[in-house]
Amino acid sequence: MKSILVVCEGNICRSPMGQALLAQALPVAHVQSAGLGALVGYPADSTAMQLMAARGLDISAHRAQQITRALCLQSDLVLVMDTDQRQRVEALYPQVRGRVFRLAEPLKQDIPDPFRQSELAFREALALIDAGTTGWLRRIVRL
Repeated sequence: MKSILVVCEGNICRSPMGQALLAQALPVAHVQSAGLGALVGYPADSTAMQLMAARGLDISAHRAQQITRALCLQSDLVLVMDTDQRQRVEALYPQVRGRVFRLAEPLKQDIPDPFRQSELAFREALALIDAGTTGWLRRIVRL
């Protein structure tokens, strides 16, 4: 895996956290994130930044970007947060079918959006992102 794209809705909560975890675990891979309805130019949510900082990961430089055809095509793997997003990405960019999966697919789960919710919602989303990332890392390292 040389290039991974992590996708959520606004690109300020879930996908920046997933991006940070994958980038830390796969330092030789190019890991990016984007949103299907990105809040373009916005930084990561402050709660997401705090949770990542507690793990020693700084996502303060993150700025949200919109998903594009080019981002998808240059990615070996596109990880989304839920089944609906998978369908939307594949409908927008049919060329990437077969490379789009849920981040928490190893758990057979969607990752709920914590946007504008409590810190607990962010912690729960991060726990699923973390577990999903671990599952994908097992698969990627074996490839």
